[in-house]
Amino acid sequence: MLYLNRKINFLKRLFILPKRWKVYEFVLWFVPLLLVALSGLLISSTQRQLNYASWYQHWITAFVGFLLAYFLSQIPLDRIRFFLIPFYLVSVSALVAVKFIGTSALGAQRWLSFAGFNFQPSEMAKITVIIALSALLERIRFNNPLNLWKPVLVISIPWLLVFIQPDLGTSLVFGAVLLIMLYWAGMPFEWGFLILSALFTAIFSGTIPWVLFIWIPLLGCIAYRSLPVKKTLTFLTMFFHGLIAFITPWLWINILKDYQRDRLILFLDPAKDPLGGGYHLIQSTIGIGSGGLFGTGLFQGELTKLRFIPEQHTDFIFSALGEETGFLGSIFVITLFLIFLSRLIIIARDANSDFESLVVIGIATMFMFQVIVNIFMTIGLGPITGIPLPFMSYGRTALLVNFASLGLCLSVARRGRSLHKNW
Repeated sequence: MLYLNRKINFLKRLFILPKRWKVYEFVLWFVPLLLVALSGLLISSTQRQLNYASWYQHWITAFVGFLLAYFLSQIPLDRIRFFLIPFYLVSVSALVAVKFIGTSALGAQRWLSFAGFNFQPSEMAKITVIIALSALLERIRFNNPLNLWKPVLVISIPWLLVFIQPDLGTSLVFGAVLLIMLYWAGMPFEWGFLILSALFTAIFSGTIPWVLFIWIPLLGCIAYRSLPVKKTLTFLTMFFHGLIAFITPWLWINILKDYQRDRLILFLDPAKDPLGGGYHLIQSTIGIGSGGLFGTGLFQGELTKLRFIPEQHTDFIFSALGEETGFLGSIFVITLFLIFLSRLIIIARDANSDFESLVVIGIATMFMFQVIVNIFMTIGLGPITGIPLPFMSYGRTALLVNFASLGLCLSVARRGRSLHKNW
């Protein structure tokens, strides 16, 4: 009888979620695993006409990622930060190695090959940078904008190494993470606006340069009202934006490759090059539109079946979702992402320390930026940047990094202030 009771208790612990999992852990586990399960079917659908199939590797990688996430969820983040400098140096070293011994594919040199496995160091660099910035920003006081040089330096090294691979999409992720983490750490909103406005200065310099005569003085006024040492920093702000306006046309012609320039502007009118740079966007929007309200059904999408959309199983997996599950299926997936991201923000708010809070908000920003940019590019509202859709796009390194990020967030959730009563 005692043996039987032990067996029953074991089965209860195995199949019944603990009470403390009902909100935080259940949501954080359920959403990614559901997305992975659905994306595995969609990847399989994109490979129906091929002589080989690799969709099952997505699920295998997810299982390994699940184990990795569970392992990291048991480790307090304070222990991980002790290894921060070695992690950062290894990450930067791997990015440097890519330049010399990296494996090339699709016009970019982004991977290191080891024992038959291609590893993308830029994906690992995203997590390393987030942890490094978190450790740095928890000690910074935003009484002088000159204090920003340290976080900018920390992120600039991996950003530059990723940008020259070239990997424009991942380099944009670094910028979004830095800006949001600075704001979350206490940087005044006006400072963030002045930093973000550099992007608009670059755009204006290449499209409507006469606007700069109004734009740059306006930024000078904002700098004068919000920055200390007003005259000096106002002059430096205007000089910095003037420099950006001056060098942007040169960078556009001499640094960016032809296909990168096409990706950044052809989304405005892909019909200008329907058989070249605009082909992906045209076929993607046709595929999503053909799905209608309810979709054609899994494994029934004609554009997906006939492989009209190149690299559909990676960057354009959302187009397969739109064609085969329709508007309702797309909204369902977007809702899952919103639930997942909102939970991460709550965890960041309730974290025990500024360091843990910054790590979670950095990860949430990484996910949010990738989701928005990927979906926008597949429906024709944004440029093609090569950013994968988290947990759904095929890519073993990216998927493992996503689950590792999930494990770090779960670690913070387990020790959050609002959960002390349950632990």
